[in-house]
Amino acid sequence: MDSCVIPLRHGGLSLVQTTDFFYPLVEDPYMMGRIACANVLSDLYAMGITECDNMLMLLSVSQKMNEKEREQVMPLMMKGFRDAAEEGGTSVTGGQTVINPWIIVGGVASVVCQPNDFIMPENAVPGDVLVLTKPLGTQVAVNAHQWLDIPEKWNKIKLVISKEEVEQAYQEAMLNMATLNRTAAALMHKFNAHAATDITGFGIIGHARNLAQQQRNDVAFVIHNLPIISKMAAISKAGGNLFGLLQGTSSETSGGLLICLPREQAARFCAEMKSSRVGDGQQAWIIGIVEKGSRCARIIDKPRIIEVPYRGSVVNAQEASNNNASPPQVQQT
Repeated sequence: MDSCVIPLRHGGLSLVQTTDFFYPLVEDPYMMGRIACANVLSDLYAMGITECDNMLMLLSVSQKMNEKEREQVMPLMMKGFRDAAEEGGTSVTGGQTVINPWIIVGGVASVVCQPNDFIMPENAVPGDVLVLTKPLGTQVAVNAHQWLDIPEKWNKIKLVISKEEVEQAYQEAMLNMATLNRTAAALMHKFNAHAATDITGFGIIGHARNLAQQQRNDVAFVIHNLPIISKMAAISKAGGNLFGLLQGTSSETSGGLLICLPREQAARFCAEMKSSRVGDGQQAWIIGIVEKGSRCARIIDKPRIIEVPYRGSVVNAQEASNNNASPPQVQQT
């Protein structure tokens, strides 16, 4: 499961807890902190938990950084993490910092719950549909941005995307990764979700298979649609099936929730996600079905690729750091 559920000795309560950490993948330290926090909290959200009692921050400072770099980079990363935690209704009360060859950032999230506060990821039934709450393609977008400065890599993809579009896709990926899955977690209760997981390092097919294996019923997940950040599918093809994006194996960071919902509830779930009143404009897509099977998952041979347009650009780290405890700003295009 995405989080451990530990029954406590008193009052019928359970401790739900998770931890995660990774190396930086974007150039903006403030956004990297936000992404790291969103990634940790996502494991709680995948179980329908919307509140977090406490967070700890895990931070490794690179021994290769000079004093000036440390003083500039690490406070921004810590601020991004704390701001995202505050957006999620919690706070960072401690943690651990070490010196290491590489920068590492992550944390621990803990909450004490009653049984109806969380949704065990095991009750999918044939007839359910699969809903995804963030587009795929973050790994491709981040790597394409790095390739702008590597001619041999850039030459492979420059015929299908412009440098401006690479920058837009990179900004879109950062914005998506820094977005909390908290709204989706709340709507899981409202629309009677049967199971969920978040999409991260094993790609959508890896996590779909893992979720399918946990089900009590004999089911199979069949994915028909792949919502992908605009132009990332073309880059993947141009690069010779880069990262297996169209096969669902491309890693995602702080990705969306993959949710099993009753068929009659799924469209309303997606509509409320997109509603500015409830979901702050976040999109969700029906991407597949749950049918009778042997607890497996697959993507059909020719899935429909849904090109998800860019929404705008994230402000730079300095502007974000001056905007205390607020989500990333978006410039409308």
